[in-house]
Amino acid sequence: MKVSMSLKTSASSFISKIEVFRVPPRWLFVRIETADGFVGWGESTLEGHTEAIEGAFADLAQRFLGWDADGIEDIWQTAYRARFYRGGPVLMSALSGLDIALWDIKGKKLGVPVWQLLGGKVRDRVRVYGWIGGDHPSAVREAARERKEQGFTAVKMNATEALAWLDSPELLKGTVERVREVRALGMDVGVDFHGRVHKGMARQLAKLLEGEGVLFIEEPLLPTQPSEFADLGRLVSTPIAAGERLYSRHEFRPYFEGHALDVAQPDVSHCGGISELARIASMAETYDVALAPHCPLGPIALAACIAVGVSKLNYFIQEMSWQMHYNSDDADLFTYLADPSVFAVKDGYVTTPSGPGLGIVINEELVRTRAKEHSQAGVEAWRNPIWRGEDGSIREW
Repeated sequence: MKVSMSLKTSASSFISKIEVFRVPPRWLFVRIETADGFVGWGESTLEGHTEAIEGAFADLAQRFLGWDADGIEDIWQTAYRARFYRGGPVLMSALSGLDIALWDIKGKKLGVPVWQLLGGKVRDRVRVYGWIGGDHPSAVREAARERKEQGFTAVKMNATEALAWLDSPELLKGTVERVREVRALGMDVGVDFHGRVHKGMARQLAKLLEGEGVLFIEEPLLPTQPSEFADLGRLVSTPIAAGERLYSRHEFRPYFEGHALDVAQPDVSHCGGISELARIASMAETYDVALAPHCPLGPIALAACIAVGVSKLNYFIQEMSWQMHYNSDDADLFTYLADPSVFAVKDGYVTTPSGPGLGIVINEELVRTRAKEHSQAGVEAWRNPIWRGEDGSIREW
């Protein structure tokens, strides 16, 4: 039975084309075009699972070609509910890119920024932070100094390299030293445990960092452990952050109800796009939880995060992938933007984009060229490293 859309008006903009582009360094861009000439861009990057998202989009394109692009909520709910099986990183990441592009179209059609459609802005600029140290944290003082010169007032770094389930406490001392090096420069610092640190070690490291003035500790445990997150929160006063591997408000619910988080970090390219990110933000506010969207991704995802961030009072800070360790000189945050100045960092902040839709202009010719080159060269999709310990057992990356 063919599913038909519920929304149709005399001003409908019908979806005529849905495309995805795999571009370096590891991003998946989405382009939606309507029959009356509007184009919206989204981002469905799911690091390490690009082919799965491309497969999910083959289904989405088949389902939603001919639908009214104005019916964002109807499309979101149909995409989420109508296939019976729902949720999870792949389906939600595909839905995310679709949703972001539809919001971009609606803003352009009405001639207003997306944040205006979300109720207007509650701030004129958003605080941002950059990455230092890479997967194997080192040379953080020099990297933090460079970030400070670029205009940042805050950075984030990984806490450790790979650790055994229970390991030597000596391996944790370097984390404290690195934090002190960054703090000595007058910079705020978030410390990302990255789910690498199991409970016995996480408790020790969180206690060691408690007196060091850390902005937050991120994913101190794996996202499958909401009760243990809450236990850790009762042990230390440092704000606890997580959310990049929680894919809807339903998955955030046990964290909020269990008082397990101080900072919610949903990823707009994983959690269901702008629609769901805005819902998670409002839900977080109910529990007095701050919002700091996860975004080590491309410019479309960043623009979507900022659109929500400027419209939500509990928004706190925004991750920015500029010169991140996964990027390269010819494939970085600004590479695919017609005007990189839209994300200029000054005094630790980025000014709210004021253009229609997401407020950015994507260099479509470059996107198509790089995607084609990538494909013709047979470049494999990005994969995260696989780490093993000295005994040969798998370790968390």
